[in-house]
Formats: sequence, C-alpha cells, structure tokens
Amino acid sequence: MRVTVFGIGYVGLVQGAVLAEVGHDVVCVDVDPGKVERLKQGQIPIYEPGLENLVRDNHAAGRLNFTTDAVTGVRHGEVQFIAVGTPPDEDGSADLQYVLAVAETVAEHMDSHKTIVDKSTVPVGTADKVSARIAEILANRDRDDLAFDVVSNPEFLKEGSAVADCMKPDRIIIGTTSARAEELMRELYAPFNRNHEKIIVMDVRSAELTKYAANCMLATKISFMNEMASLAEQLGADIEMVRQGIGSDPRIGYHFIYPGAGYGGSCFPKDVQALIRTADHIDFDAKVLKAVESRNDEQKTSLFKKIYKHFNGQLAGKTIALWGLSFKPNTDDMREAPSRVLMEALWQAGASVQAYDPEAMEEAQRIYGSRDDLALYGTKEAALRGADALVIVTEWPSFKAPDFDVIKEQLQQPVIFDGRNLFEPKRLRQKEIKYYSIGR
Repeated sequence: MRVTVFGIGYVGLVQGAVLAEVGHDVVCVDVDPGKVERLKQGQIPIYEPGLENLVRDNHAAGRLNFTTDAVTGVRHGEVQFIAVGTPPDEDGSADLQYVLAVAETVAEHMDSHKTIVDKSTVPVGTADKVSARIAEILANRDRDDLAFDVVSNPEFLKEGSAVADCMKPDRIIIGTTSARAEELMRELYAPFNRNHEKIIVMDVRSAELTKYAANCMLATKISFMNEMASLAEQLGADIEMVRQGIGSDPRIGYHFIYPGAGYGGSCFPKDVQALIRTADHIDFDAKVLKAVESRNDEQKTSLFKKIYKHFNGQLAGKTIALWGLSFKPNTDDMREAPSRVLMEALWQAGASVQAYDPEAMEEAQRIYGSRDDLALYGTKEAALRGADALVIVTEWPSFKAPDFDVIKEQLQQPVIFDGRNLFEPKRLRQKEIKYYSIGR
C-alpha cells in the first residue's frame, strides 16, 4: 500500500519505518531539508533502540523515502498520516496549527480519494476541524467531487521501546464511521493483526479521547504512588514494601507504580495539561487531572529539597554529581525531565553540576550550552570526582549495580540521593554511605 507520513519526528519516523518494514511503500515528508538529507544518509535525529537499522535497511530497499516536496507526498499516498507536533499553546491546550497546515496541504493537492489519518495526539474534535478545513478548500477548488475520509488512529508508543511497540502493538485504535476507511485501515494494519484481533473500531471522538485517557491514567498512577511515597516518609513506612503489597493485587498490577522523581517526556505532562484545558473549555472541572499535574510538579522538587536539607541550605560552592539526564532510560529525550528541574534549582542555589548520561549528553549541551556550573563527563565514574554528593535521577541499567567503594573514594563525602530507589538502604548502611531515597 502507498503511504505518506507528514512529520518525521518521533512518531512519524517510527511509524513510517515500521510500515515500510512490513512491505508498504512509504514516503515521509518534512519541512526541514537538513533533517531529510541526514535521514537519506542514514543519520537518525533521535536515539531509539532498533530504529537506526530499520530506517537504513528500508531506505536502501526503496520502501522508505524522505522528501520536503509536499506535492509528491500528497500524490503518493492512498493513506496520508498526519504525525506533526502538537506543542502546548500559551494556555496549555494543544496547538493544532501544524495539523491543520498538513490538512490544507493535502486538500490543495489531492486529485483522488484520500484517507487522512490523525496520528498526532490531538484534542477531541480535531478530526471534525480537519474535515471541515479540507472540505472548505476542496469547495474553493471546485473539486467537491473528490471524496476523503478522516480517521483518528492514536499512537501508543513508549520511548525506549517504540519500535517493538509499533511492530507488536497491544491494540490498534481506529476512529471512523466510514466502512471504506475501516476496510483500508484494516488492510494497512493486517501484518500487525495476525496473532489475535488487536483492532478496536470506534467513533472518531472516542478514539481521540482514548489516547488522552490512556496517558492520563498512567500519569495518575505515577502521581498517586509519589504521593503515597511522601506519606510513607512521614509515617515511617517503606514505600517499596507498599508497592509490592499493592502490586500483587491483579486489579492494580506492578506497572507504573514505582515512586520516583516525577514523570517527564513529551507525552504525559503535555497530555495531562491539554486534557485539563479541553475540560476547561466546556466548563468541566477536571479535579483529578489537576491534582495529578500539581503532585508531579511538586515531586520534581523532592530531590532538591532533600539535598538542601542535608546541606543545611549551604549549597553555594558545592558540586553535585548527577547520574541521568534523560527523563527515562533508553532515550535521549530531556523534555520536562526531572533532571532539568533539579539542575536549575541547584544552580539557583549556587551549586555546580557534574553530569553523566549514556545518551542525553548532546541534548543537555544543546539545551544549556556552555555553562561554568555544568560539566558533562564521558563516564559515570568521572562525574563523581571531587563532588560533594551523588544524585541518581534516571534509572539507566548501568547505574543499578555500581562499585560503591569507587563512589566513596571519589566523593568528598559519602552521600547518595536516589530518585529511583535503585539500592537497598541496608546495604548502603553497611557501606557507611548516607543514603536518601523516595518514600523510605
């Protein structure tokens, strides 16, 4: 099947590469000529396990192509994916200007039936806006004879495992009431639907809300556990014991109940905020979502508060070693990362940071440039040298079994602030290391 993907960001690139891998003829369109040229040369703009080889192999095979020519993209695909960004607007709602710009481009250049697929995370009612805009432009072109369908097909990819999630999805949501569009989408996704039925068809608005509801539910679980962790600290309980106790209940499960330094990334913060704004627009008070957002904002300050208290507020001139910059492992994404909140608070207090991350060093350099109070090191051990304390912000696998003797040797004083509860407090006591964690 001929497929066009507008937007070669995280979602568009993964989706395009995976569709090409199963045999579809995919053209990816982007307005950034530099990005397009780099992709043609096999240079991937993001870190995602397995993606680089997938893109290179399918581009070499001729099934995955990149262009800035929107007209070529529109003419190519029976299916036109909209996978552009929907950044927060000034009021926190999703900015749809790029989505609608793609819709306008498709409408201006289409000369046959097109199925336009909203893959971007968009508020309820976006498909209606896209349909109305396309119909308006076709009417202005005197091409009312051209038919089209607009489908909502939200993505459910996790950064760090996006290729696997796309190759083996646990569900495929198709929002449409068009029998023609449903048949076409079923054909498109047939290679991913062979093991058992994964396709769930619903109306467009329900599909749009499903994406937000899923992310907000997961964000709620994280914020709830972080609140329980704060409560556990005050009550003298161990949140890790509590986590195991409630996770054993199959109605709750173990996923997304790990306490930590707060959630970040490109999805949860933006989507919680966007759904709150959607509710505000219809005068609905989303109390739970507002509490989730508030708790997460507060949780991101928890590590700094522990550090500040330990040093009795005397942080000026101190050097803090920081392990982990990305918002989660297996990505270089630092959007809304707890590490950024922590570093900026430390700098404000007069401290400097020595940081290491397996993948996010270039991203940190891009965000913060050259600062006298930020040093980036090539190994986790190097980041320790001469620091007054170690803080762990991201649970990269290589951080889970460090040499504690090396940590003690390199630090000015043996103290660890662990934002991900990687270690057993008893073991750190035996090593004579002062240990602060979350909820214990």
